[in-house]
Amino acid sequence: MLSKAELEQLIAKEQEKMLSLWQELVNVDCGSSYKEGVDQVANRLEKEMQKIGLTTRQLPYAEAGNMLIAEYGDMSKPFIFLTGHMDTVFSKGTAAKRPFTIKDGKAYGPGVLDMKGGIVLMLTALKILLEHGYDKHPFKIVLAGDEEIAHPKSKAAEVIMQEAKGALAAFNFETGFVDGGIVTSRKGRLEFALEVYGRAAHVGNDPENGRSAIKEIAHKLLDIEALTDWEQGINLNVGVIEGGTVCNATPAYAKITCDMRYVDYSCLPEMKAKLEAIAAKQYVPDTKTVLSYVTDMREMKVLPGTEQLFALVTDATAEMGLPKPYQKAVGGGSDSAYTTAAGVPTLCAMGVQGGRNHTAEEFAVVETLFERCRLFAHIMQKI
Repeated sequence: MLSKAELEQLIAKEQEKMLSLWQELVNVDCGSSYKEGVDQVANRLEKEMQKIGLTTRQLPYAEAGNMLIAEYGDMSKPFIFLTGHMDTVFSKGTAAKRPFTIKDGKAYGPGVLDMKGGIVLMLTALKILLEHGYDKHPFKIVLAGDEEIAHPKSKAAEVIMQEAKGALAAFNFETGFVDGGIVTSRKGRLEFALEVYGRAAHVGNDPENGRSAIKEIAHKLLDIEALTDWEQGINLNVGVIEGGTVCNATPAYAKITCDMRYVDYSCLPEMKAKLEAIAAKQYVPDTKTVLSYVTDMREMKVLPGTEQLFALVTDATAEMGLPKPYQKAVGGGSDSAYTTAAGVPTLCAMGVQGGRNHTAEEFAVVETLFERCRLFAHIMQKI
């Protein structure tokens, strides 16, 4: 087993390479809808994985970024499952406008925190371990290409659950938190839309014949938000509203796009029934409402082995001289939902630490790239 001092020395020698790869990945436009960019990242990472001796394969998708899978060791034995995603929320052209930069110990750029840094530290730790004879457990890496939009045009969720079967434990290198929290549970997410069809009319000459889609959807917007139940861990948000053409015409069409978060997947049948009742109800005569489900992502559960896994990581953190972590529950989703659905104890947010992800102010604390790399390498030796 490599000691704390040896890991520090070995990772110090890798720092320039880590920063270089981090910069290279951040400077590639790879928003979820830009398949070409996501696939470019996948191809680049595949080369890095092959360099350190991993067996790799890609699962191609016509309308989503490819999935990248890598394995090491005898996969018929219990293995460690490592996961994350290669896509970002940012549109094409963002990397040129806001390229990777470091200022005052913080790195900036699209996806620098969510989650290019996590991928870099994971691969570097594995490289060091394999170069020094690591053979304690087989391991598997699965990186998705459309996680940020919850995999609407791929089978990534099903693939992750299938590939995770037989794993001892899973680690997701998602956004790390500056407060030291390691995520052990996440809410699930359902995205849905309501479209209302009314009847257009001239509001000066023929107002009586108009049937306002906006008026109808305004009532339903309030009905949807009223379904929030904080005690049950369910909250709804109408995030986008659109409709109408000009102010002197009755709007014939309106649409809202909504987000629901929940702690237990079993609530979905009841909640969907309530949404369907809202859609069926009619406030404005002669209007029609269509409810459609866009995407859903299951919740990340605390499993019987989660506490044991967290205790191991807490011990590893102390042995590496790093601040003590705590268990964090968050509302944001991740593919850790699917590793826990496969019955694998999982810790999430193991990546580089920072904040403001999904915004132009997204940043990562540079030193934590190296700290988390040392921590993960030590965890792999202890587990």
